[in-house]
Amino acid sequence: MAHMLIETEATPNPATLKFLPGRTVMEAGTRDFASPEEAEASPLAQALFGLGDVTGVFFGRDFISVTIAPGAEWRDAKPDILGILLDHFVANMPLFHAAAAGFSVPAESQDFGDNPEDAEIVAQIKELIETRVRPAVANDGGDIVYRGFDAGKVYLQMQGACSGCPSSTATLKNGIEQLLKYYVPEVTEVRAV
Repeated sequence: MAHMLIETEATPNPATLKFLPGRTVMEAGTRDFASPEEAEASPLAQALFGLGDVTGVFFGRDFISVTIAPGAEWRDAKPDILGILLDHFVANMPLFHAAAAGFSVPAESQDFGDNPEDAEIVAQIKELIETRVRPAVANDGGDIVYRGFDAGKVYLQMQGACSGCPSSTATLKNGIEQLLKYYVPEVTEVRAV
């Protein structure tokens, strides 16, 4: 069996740990599983939810974040999670069931719908999120997805470690809202969806 080391990293959310297998997890995009039903698309997410204490799984570019239930202890859950991840990566198993691979809805299709007149503003907002916001959030084991712009309000969705942590609303309101308002004066507010 090939030896493989999976590193773990803490995130701002004590219930979430980041696992780094030292290789690419998702070639493009990210995927968030917030329930066992959603996890049915991925054998790996399914196995993790199957442990019982896992309440969230998030696939990033080069990491997997796992969130455990309140009251669960990492010292109990971590060895099991590492075991599942090792089996998965050493065996080079597919991340998604073949049938489900095309089943993941691209983020754009769930948008709030942008006004064509706002195209230029929207392009600016997306560019800022892509270059300034997402890299910072990825360090914390999560992701932010643009969902829409309407009458000055920008709708964003927090995923992974960021969706449940207490600092996420603060991050969203203060950091991101200030940044977007500064560069895009048309923005009046940032809301999480």
